[in-house]
Amino acid sequence: MSIKISSISYQINNKNILKDISLEVELGEILCILGPNGAGKSTLLKLLSGDFKPSSGEIYFDDKNLNEISIQERSFMRSVMAQSQAIVFDFSVKEIIEMGWLDKGLASYADKFQEALDEIAEETSVKDLLNEKFNVLSGGEQRRVHFARTLLQTWRPSNSTDPIYLLLDEPTANLDILHEKKMMQKIKDKAAGGIGVMIILHDINVAAKYSDKVAIFKDGELKDIGPPSKVFDEEKLSATYGLPMKINRNPYLITY
Repeated sequence: MSIKISSISYQINNKNILKDISLEVELGEILCILGPNGAGKSTLLKLLSGDFKPSSGEIYFDDKNLNEISIQERSFMRSVMAQSQAIVFDFSVKEIIEMGWLDKGLASYADKFQEALDEIAEETSVKDLLNEKFNVLSGGEQRRVHFARTLLQTWRPSNSTDPIYLLLDEPTANLDILHEKKMMQKIKDKAAGGIGVMIILHDINVAAKYSDKVAIFKDGELKDIGPPSKVFDEEKLSATYGLPMKINRNPYLITY
């Protein structure tokens, strides 16, 4: 089972934002999307989440065309953390996280709500913030709250075999080093537990450390895809980002 993207393109006002993209997000792996600003990374995520429709091509979730999947059904199949999520009303942190809860109307889900909430609040380091108002938090704290909400949406009973995907757009933005490390390790743990992850990052070294596969985008085109050890090439990266880059293999570090 996987998300399959088959030859999708996306245009706005005759401008190509994405051009003939094909790739796959498999259960149990982290696929990281990298590239400079304007490469089409966030647009790709919005296409996968169903917010945008491709101008051409198809997207399949577990061999089912995304166009044939209802909004409710999509919510059980994938959880999305967008790059920017403004909250107008004065909700508490607990209320924001609870927005991610799905129970399918089954007692096996509903009875575990408080347990799931407590567990995820602890894992994402927001337990002490639950009664705070969301809009008074720092940018990094708000990102951690949205991450907690995103994880709560993926919660399933231990005997569940439902395929689940996490679609994350720059989730580590505004985080300090400690919380960035904690978040990336939690994402790694989720993938190890069978969730398929597509994550957009700007930090190449973080991508190298945590990704199973990396896709390099530039000008709306997929330039390369594969394991970091094969995709990260000094010449390719320098051409992609427009500045000289060096790769130190031991320890693995990309400098510019």
